[in-house]
Amino acid sequence: MGCIVYYGYRKDRKGEHLPNGNTENGKKKSILHTLTRSIPKDNSSSGLADEILPEQINRLTGIPVLDRTLGGGLPSGSVVYIYADAKSMAEVFLYQFTQSRKTYYFSNERRTSYVMRDINNLGFNTNNTMFVDIYSEYYITPQGDMVDNIGNEFVDNKIVEFTEYNLKKLLAEEDGDINIIFDSFSFYMNLHVNPGIIKRLVNIIYEATKTLNCVTYLYGIKNGNGKLENDILKSCDVIFDVELEKNSDKISNKLSVPKIRGRTPTTEMIRFKVGDGVQIDTTKDIA
Repeated sequence: MGCIVYYGYRKDRKGEHLPNGNTENGKKKSILHTLTRSIPKDNSSSGLADEILPEQINRLTGIPVLDRTLGGGLPSGSVVYIYADAKSMAEVFLYQFTQSRKTYYFSNERRTSYVMRDINNLGFNTNNTMFVDIYSEYYITPQGDMVDNIGNEFVDNKIVEFTEYNLKKLLAEEDGDINIIFDSFSFYMNLHVNPGIIKRLVNIIYEATKTLNCVTYLYGIKNGNGKLENDILKSCDVIFDVELEKNSDKISNKLSVPKIRGRTPTTEMIRFKVGDGVQIDTTKDIA
């Protein structure tokens, strides 16, 4: 059974103050400061060249056919945007990705217990999955009552801060081969906050992914968020584009990878169905 990693909003498990004060042991800390190196004041090219970056290696996704299509997996340090039709059940990709390595699963659309059950029902285990319960923090009071925070700008800003704080804790505690999953990132794009707040969150996710040399998956539903969505797609290193097509006698799901930074993207359309996880059709007759 997966572990729920839940850093409470007022105090974390060590009793330190949370983002509303953003202090630890009486010292103010910027999360961006913990994630990034300072660039020399003269912005000299020699200073930038001296920065040591982690070696980029292949990280397996947990779907062997997909890994072969990608040339051995995804480049470590990649932020992957899963740009999906809402009817395609593309969240099953997320469930299968958890099987490849230790995963921190930020769940904000549903209770973590429901997500855990769905993962188990597909024959996968959650022993190595650590759930960060954004949903309960946003929708459920400490007394267990459901609350409607939709449209509350103050609460929306605080839930972004709560997410950033958990990323900071994760960065302090991990140093290796992990996945980070956001199910979904559309949740954040639909919050009533300044778009700059979401761009800051994307930057923090990006820097954390590069620092840890891990793979982060952002699950986004195609719903026309305009410029903000395009800015996020531009920032991400890899895009998985998932489509659902209907014709007279069947429904088909197709995956393409139009962007994979630093490599030549595949030109193939990959057909798949949902069974015991993601089942990829290896035939080459996709029109």
